[in-house]
Amino acid sequence: MNEVVETLRKIEQNYKIFQQQQFTFTRALDHTREEAHDLIKPVATIVQVQCYKDHHCFNLTDRRILNMFLSICNDLRSLCQKVEMLHPGDQVSNALLEKCKLLLNDSNDLSAIRATYPHGVVNYLSFHEARHYYGGVVSLIPIVIDHLKEWITYTKRKMPYQVSHGCAISKKKAPTSQKTSSVHLAARTCISNKDTVRLQEKDFHKYLAENQRPKKQAPWRPPGKH
Repeated sequence: MNEVVETLRKIEQNYKIFQQQQFTFTRALDHTREEAHDLIKPVATIVQVQCYKDHHCFNLTDRRILNMFLSICNDLRSLCQKVEMLHPGDQVSNALLEKCKLLLNDSNDLSAIRATYPHGVVNYLSFHEARHYYGGVVSLIPIVIDHLKEWITYTKRKMPYQVSHGCAISKKKAPTSQKTSSVHLAARTCISNKDTVRLQEKDFHKYLAENQRPKKQAPWRPPGKH
C-alpha cells in the first residue's frame, strides 16, 4: 500500500507541473489539429492525442507538452495494473479500479466527461473550448487521480478490519490447537503406559512359569556309604 501511495504522489507532482501549462497544452492541440485538418470534432481519446503528436507535431514545445500528457496517462495506467496485481479487493474497490482502467483506455471517448469542483481545469478554458473541444481531455487526469485516491482511502479503511479479524481467528484457533496437542500427548502417554504394563505382566508370567516348574530330585539310594 505504501508503494501505491508514493507512486500516486509522484504522479500528482508531475500533474501539477502539467496543470500549470494547460494553456500550452490546448495551444499544442490547436496547432496539431490544424495540421491534421481535424478542426471540427473534439479531442475525445488518448490515441487521438498520440496521433497528433506522432504525425502532425512540428514544434518542440508542442511535442514536449503532448508527451507530458501521454506520459502521465501511461503512469496512471501502470499504477492501475500494479494495484490490480498486488491488492485483490472487494466489489467497491474493484469498481473504482475498473472506472480508472476504462477512462485510461486509448480509444475510450472522453468528450462527455467533466472534472468538477475542486478542480478548475474546465473553468480555465473558454466556453467554446470547454463545450466542444477540450473539456474532456483536460478532465481525464484529475478524475482518474480522484478515483485512485478514493480507492486508497477505502482500502486503508478496510485493511485494519481484515487484519484484526485475522488475528481474532488466530486467537480462537490457538486454544483448540493447544487442546488438541494435550489430547494427543495424553493419548500417547496412555498407550505408552499400557505397553509398559503389558511388558511387566509378560515378564511376571515368565518368572512364575520358570519358578513353578518341579525341581528334579536325585535318584533314591539306600542309606549307607556311597
